[in-house]
Amino acid sequence: MNDKQILVVEDNPDHLELTVLTLKEQGVTAEIVIARDGADALDYLWGKGAFAGRNTQKQPNLVMLDLKLPKISGVDVLRRMRDNPLTEFVPVVVMTSSSEHSDMVACYRSGANGFVKKAVDFRAFTENLNHMKAYWLGVNEAVLSS
Repeated sequence: MNDKQILVVEDNPDHLELTVLTLKEQGVTAEIVIARDGADALDYLWGKGAFAGRNTQKQPNLVMLDLKLPKISGVDVLRRMRDNPLTEFVPVVVMTSSSEHSDMVACYRSGANGFVKKAVDFRAFTENLNHMKAYWLGVNEAVLSS
């Protein structure tokens, strides 16, 4: 049984569907958890709100975080994750349509492990997801709790 987990934080329904379908088509056996805004992502990670009672000792092996989110921005989610002992080491890859240098700098300064520009081309998008899956779920050894 695979006990790996990916948290996909995405508010755009089309991007979300494409991401989840692509991951499944690539044979990802990890549980895929979805949060549609920054507040839901933090509630999930910290076991609050609709996720009260969730075992927060089991954190995702990867968070795929959109940058431009409702309620709480991706950068703010990232900062709060890094400030909390439950989530300070959880790998986070920011996936965004932004090509602004300032966004990239803000993400890395806030503790992002990676910054990936969402490809417009379907083939490039799926290749990017395949590379991320291979590295973050296959190769990387992460410290998931302190």
